[in-house]
Amino acid sequence: MIDAPAAEVTPARPTTPAPPRPTRLRALDGLRLVAALMVAAYHYGGRDGEVADAWGTSPSLQFPTLHGWFAYGCLGVQVFFVISGFVICMSGWGRTLTSFFASRAARLLPAYWAAVVLVTAVFALPVVAYRAVSPSDALLNLTMLQQPLGADRVLGVCWTLWAEIRFYALFALCVVLPGASRRRIILFCAAWTLAAALAQGAGEPLLDLVLMPEYAPFFIGGVGLYLVHRDRRDAYAWGIVAVSWLIGQHHAVARLWHAPDVDAFSYRSSLGIVLVVTCGFLAVAAIALGWLARADWRWLTVAGALTYPFYLVHEHLGWVVIEALHQGLGLPSSVTALLTVAAMLLLARLLDRYVEEWATPLLRRTLSGRTSRRPRAALN
Repeated sequence: MIDAPAAEVTPARPTTPAPPRPTRLRALDGLRLVAALMVAAYHYGGRDGEVADAWGTSPSLQFPTLHGWFAYGCLGVQVFFVISGFVICMSGWGRTLTSFFASRAARLLPAYWAAVVLVTAVFALPVVAYRAVSPSDALLNLTMLQQPLGADRVLGVCWTLWAEIRFYALFALCVVLPGASRRRIILFCAAWTLAAALAQGAGEPLLDLVLMPEYAPFFIGGVGLYLVHRDRRDAYAWGIVAVSWLIGQHHAVARLWHAPDVDAFSYRSSLGIVLVVTCGFLAVAAIALGWLARADWRWLTVAGALTYPFYLVHEHLGWVVIEALHQGLGLPSSVTALLTVAAMLLLARLLDRYVEEWATPLLRRTLSGRTSRRPRAALN
């Protein structure tokens, strides 16, 4: 999903005083990595398609027991969206529009550009069985606009970034531009919830594209949970969260549930889908309420830094690693899956170290018109 920016508190101008908070919510970093690993489990063992070519057979045969559980991993995207709503509200409160734009562009683009170039280059190798996109489509992918323009995607997961970008645009225009306040954010959440429901009822493609009825409840729920983080007694905030959860679980079930079918790869029960969505909301709520404040370990910050590059590269490059380890070296399925995840985390660390650590602050300073340097931790 999907981007979920690093979890830290940005100075805000609250309408009511908020109690002191930790400067970084490390548990949120850890939750981001959990969501990314859920998606990886889905892509490696919870679905059919091109990953079956990497395994040589369907993942349902490679993981006869676990593939049914792995199928729920796709809901990691919805968890990402809840986290994103929380963090975008947190980081956007008190920013100017220029600062907000610079922050989001600098957070998303460097690792994304590197991942597009890397996957395109690897897929172009003669020894790799997967087809690379055309040079024209690969160049268009650098804009992040390939999906609305109908081009082939270099990264399969980039559809979630397109949803994130639309959320950023709505939040920037409706909240950041006029100036964030509790009242304005509550109105934004209420208006978006109602407009998304009307858009789905109208069946108008343009409204669906802008308002994202299927994913709006998760972003809105995350925004509501940030208001809870500021004031746990805020009844309006809890109302936003409750309504978002009710609508969100409905959309998740409608999209991901199907009747039991022997010909289908997997069967997710409606109860299972609701439980995973609920756990995602509850996990972010626990962080918002400070119940996980003791989870303040520094390695969680590292985990958070690895999440975005891991998410970008794990699917397509994971196919290549799976084929090399399982079909090439004959390693068992479980060992192959674990080594593939480890390899993608190592690659994510390299992208973080050699791309993001210098490119993110540089791009941020360039876009915001500043030349002074600040520690990287303050730039995410």
